[in-house]
Amino acid sequence: MPGPKDLDPSSSPRALLGAELRHVRERKGLSQEALGMRLFVSGTFIGQLEAGTRRLRPDLAPMLDEVLGTDGFFARNCHASHKSRYPEHFAEAAEAEAEATAIREYAPLLIPGLLQTDAYARAVNRAFDPTAPEAVIEDWVEGRMARTRLLDHPTRPLLWAVLDEAALRRPTGGRAVMADALRHLASLARRNRVIVQVLPFESGAHAAMEGPVKLMEFEAAPPLAYFEGIRTGRLEDDPATVAQVRFTYQLLTACALAPAQSLALLDALAQDYSYEEHP
Repeated sequence: MPGPKDLDPSSSPRALLGAELRHVRERKGLSQEALGMRLFVSGTFIGQLEAGTRRLRPDLAPMLDEVLGTDGFFARNCHASHKSRYPEHFAEAAEAEAEATAIREYAPLLIPGLLQTDAYARAVNRAFDPTAPEAVIEDWVEGRMARTRLLDHPTRPLLWAVLDEAALRRPTGGRAVMADALRHLASLARRNRVIVQVLPFESGAHAAMEGPVKLMEFEAAPPLAYFEGIRTGRLEDDPATVAQVRFTYQLLTACALAPAQSLALLDALAQDYSYEEHP
């Protein structure tokens, strides 16, 4: 793993806390593993805190202050790193996503958030909460579209998405919305900004039948896997678990259509949706 990256403490609250944590830990002569043992977390987790890819949990901050003798610094400043426009269960994953150098994702039921259009995101969020005020829906959509601006950079992060055919054939938001969403996907693939593969129905049983898969890699921190359910989410840094998820993803890419074939299917489905909307 690369050496620790020098963080700009002014760039975010997490960067400030991470830089201070590394400074104090090294001053105390503790390794990441040794500090993790005292806090009942992994050394990997400490490294991710220092790299700014994980949030400092409120229950952990006072323990850090006690072990490191920092006179309440982490407890006082922890709350700042928890301010987010995203739902609590997804906030830490969204922040890690913004720091990732590579993201690999399998989506069984919907187009992933980073690849959604405005109209598609609006339809997904409205289905998620049919009774939410329109202002709340718009705020959620704005947050999701803010995430897509990660792709404004020409090369980083690498984004590799395997989409189940079911996600492409479910007319989320109506046929016109789906046509635009698939054309957007195809455009990103043609500009070589993302790698898109479609896992077709004809592949049959596959390694991720139980749900979505998401992996994130970082320049100066260990990789993470993200597990998501209905209104729940969890980041996992256990090396064995991450390795198993990576193997699952490799199996998925082996079963999926090649990128060129996937692009052809996206074009065909977009054309079908357009034709059915305007016969």
